[in-house]
Amino acid sequence: MLETQLSLSEQIQNALGEISQRTGKSVNELIYEAIEIFVSENQQKKRRDLMHKARGIWADREYLNSRDIRQEWDRF
Repeated sequence: MLETQLSLSEQIQNALGEISQRTGKSVNELIYEAIEIFVSENQQKKRRDLMHKARGIWADREYLNSRDIRQEWDRF
């Protein structure tokens, strides 16, 4: 695991200290969990955005018959 140094405001440090005492988790654990949540939410948003961009890309195409597609695949 890589180490990264953070500079936090006194207010955030105090809040993390209070949460740490209340939950029994270390400040490092709290920060790691928060970053994991942030990354996960952003990856989900990126996926949603890509799906929205892809919506309708087949709208101008004729219906593709699955039987025809399978026959096409069987040629190979």
